[in-house]
Amino acid sequence: MDKHHHQHLLLQHHQHLHHHQKLSLAKSSRQSCSEWIFRDVPSDITIEVNGGNFALHKFPLVSRSGRIRRIVAEHRDSDISKVELLNLPGGAETFELAAKFCYGINFEITSSNVAQLFCVSDYLEMTEEYSKDNLASRTEEYLESIVCKNLEMCVQVLKQSEILLPLADELNIIGRCIDAIASKACAEQIASSFSRLEYSSSGRLHMSRQVKSSGDGGDWWIEDLSVLRIDLYQRVMNAMKCRGVRPESIGASLVSYAERELTKRSEHEQTIVETIVTLLPVENLVVPISFLFGLLRRAVILDTSVSCRLDLERRLGSQLDMATLDDLLIPSFRHAGDTLFDIDTVHRILVNFSQQGGDDSEDEESVFECDSPHSPSQTAMFKVAKLVDSYLAEIAPDANLDLSKFLLIAEALPPHARTLHDGLYRAIDLYLKAHQGLSDSDKKKLSKLIDFQKLSQEAGAHAAQNERLPLQSIVQVLYFEQLKLRSSLCSSYSDEEPKPKQQQQQSWRINSGALSATMSPKDNYASLRRENRELKLELARLRMRLNDLEKEHICMKRDMQRSHSRKFMSSFSKKMGKLSFFGHSSSRGSSSPSKQSFRTDSKVLMERTCASTD
Repeated sequence: MDKHHHQHLLLQHHQHLHHHQKLSLAKSSRQSCSEWIFRDVPSDITIEVNGGNFALHKFPLVSRSGRIRRIVAEHRDSDISKVELLNLPGGAETFELAAKFCYGINFEITSSNVAQLFCVSDYLEMTEEYSKDNLASRTEEYLESIVCKNLEMCVQVLKQSEILLPLADELNIIGRCIDAIASKACAEQIASSFSRLEYSSSGRLHMSRQVKSSGDGGDWWIEDLSVLRIDLYQRVMNAMKCRGVRPESIGASLVSYAERELTKRSEHEQTIVETIVTLLPVENLVVPISFLFGLLRRAVILDTSVSCRLDLERRLGSQLDMATLDDLLIPSFRHAGDTLFDIDTVHRILVNFSQQGGDDSEDEESVFECDSPHSPSQTAMFKVAKLVDSYLAEIAPDANLDLSKFLLIAEALPPHARTLHDGLYRAIDLYLKAHQGLSDSDKKKLSKLIDFQKLSQEAGAHAAQNERLPLQSIVQVLYFEQLKLRSSLCSSYSDEEPKPKQQQQQSWRINSGALSATMSPKDNYASLRRENRELKLELARLRMRLNDLEKEHICMKRDMQRSHSRKFMSSFSKKMGKLSFFGHSSSRGSSSPSKQSFRTDSKVLMERTCASTD
């Protein structure tokens, strides 16, 4: 009861306040009129505009205004004494200026009132048909000769015209101001470019590379345009594009406008974001990539149109190599059971990045024919690969992150994008640590992502002792570690006679996979193909060894189930002693470091196998 009573009192207070404002407006109108109308002649007509009453005289009004003349003529028999003007543009204040003009009282036309006066002159029909040098011609002259020559005044007129739409647009006030702004901005940039021309020491004319500030570079209008409403701002930007204003200036204006408008938390945020995205120049690097990611975050929060978000994702994919980890961490705002970060959006950005240079085939010929490591696209690929690995490590501890989404991000880049798999291994290890309930098949899916040959020495040592990895992956790590150890030992015991310098350079170039200066491209490509076949054969041998190991493991497990005696353990040790990946040494008495290391690894493997069977 008290609540309803309070609301009723509040409503009465608002009604009383509104009525008081009307009375104040009417009183102020009468007071202001009494200062400039004929005091010795009684009023014969009252004009009501938005609650304000103006006691005036018919003759000055009908001599200038065709609308009032027609109203008075229609009610000549009844001798009308009061006229209400509905929907008069500009309200009572603008009508007071128009009435002063009818009475011949001077006042100043400025950029703050010219739009209202232009519209009210059309509403009251104050044209040359009824009086010479009428209000319509005066405002037209001021708009054309004063306002359209000055960019700041055009912006002020556009700002004042926001409350006069659609009449201001129908009278072409908006169009003329927009064209004037675009022309002035383009002219300012041309003048700025000419001012940067200078003669070199050789007498040639060239553009100075000195970076100018925004005030000296013809872009001082950027801050001025930020006060416009989004629909008028959009029309100004489109006009500037048609006039040839630089994309960098358009981008700087968009950034300034977004920083001003998107901090207000208004109900038009979604429209502002979608409009800014449509206004973005097609050229890359004209706006900071952090600004694009900020727009994307706001687009996700506001649930903008699909085309808006896809456009941003495409732009971000084309320059993803300039992004940082913080840029990719886009929060998810869908529902409580979702991941902390928006994985799907990042995946679409990665797909756009991978597809921008054409389809990357994964066969062996395309790997050799890809860009050199020093080309910009390859450099960008390496940067993005490191960025993705860091992103995977950041999202891996999320308990709601499905394996399918993790694999989706990890496999978004082609295999040759990563030259080192340490970052990917770290991310997978973090995921295994946070999701300990994964099945063996899921763990194998994760392990297949890692190329253990591309692990550093530290990462390989960690992986060899990582109990979270599948047994097959650990064996692969041990095998490649043995290969590296054998290779280093062979190189240390080999003939130390130095090779000729030219032969060393040629060997290094062939082994590194780069084009040799002393070989033809055809011969070099054939050499690379041979090396590739040798690597495949080595991989096939590894698979055969792994199959043998798995068979031995199955047999040992079957034997342990049949008998638990010490006799079985003795035969188990003999079998493990016979198993060797690299063959036997030529001398039984010699124990090379590689063989001794492998025995140690076999012992570790045997202990893990026994533990798993128990």
